[in-house]
Amino acid sequence: MMKRSHTLLVGTLALAALVFAGCGGGSDKSAALDEKEVTVGVTSGPHQEILEEVAKQAEKDGLTIKIKAFDDYNTPNTALNDGDLDANSYQTIPFLDQQVKDKGYEIEQAFETVAFPLGAYSEKVKNLDELKDGDKVGVPNDPTNEYRALKLLEDAGVLTLKEGVAVQATKNDVEDNPKNIEIIELEASQIPSQLGELTAAVINTNFAFSAGLTINDDSIFHEPLVDNPYPNVFVVRSSNKEDAVVKEIEKYYHSDETKEFIKEKYKGSVVPAF
Repeated sequence: MMKRSHTLLVGTLALAALVFAGCGGGSDKSAALDEKEVTVGVTSGPHQEILEEVAKQAEKDGLTIKIKAFDDYNTPNTALNDGDLDANSYQTIPFLDQQVKDKGYEIEQAFETVAFPLGAYSEKVKNLDELKDGDKVGVPNDPTNEYRALKLLEDAGVLTLKEGVAVQATKNDVEDNPKNIEIIELEASQIPSQLGELTAAVINTNFAFSAGLTINDDSIFHEPLVDNPYPNVFVVRSSNKEDAVVKEIEKYYHSDETKEFIKEKYKGSVVPAF
């Protein structure tokens, strides 16, 4: 009886091993990506819309790009690193570098995609030179974007940042503020609704665009539209950076069709970084 029970137990464990081996969660993260079908994570909005255009082009050549949309900035990197995604497309290089540093992810950029130029907007002044003593200026309160906003104000001659400040800079890192403007740190998504209460505000392009504001028609100062210093990137696991399918996706993303789609749809609020 003992021998028969032992045989049954071994058989049961072997069957269980076969079942779990067939589950998707055990995929080999170091294996080359499938050249016929890949899953790419994006954030909802422009990144998703652009990748849908890319997917249409790829489909004609037999490559299926399955798109998974997220509403936060952290999950897509975790999912990619863990093997639940083949790639993602939504983040800037400083954000990616910080995530890799903080969390030890083995992921890296494959190619540049688009840029979202940051802009200053106002219902009260037509130029940042018109700011007066004590005027309130809104900026996003999250680390990378607050630094970009403060750098934009520095480039406009409104203030000077302390030498050597990094992407985690806040209003406490302002060295010189000759007009004594009051910097108001706000949740990025809420700034458009608060614009009327401020003299001016620096607004993330996606939130400005959602509020009907565009860089070319409404901003009073903005980051460069050409060679923007904060391009977004297409990201893969480090082991897949040179995979053939990644090069194929880059070809479709950098095509004339994709570039025209971006220019027509976003009117300068999102610009090709290629």
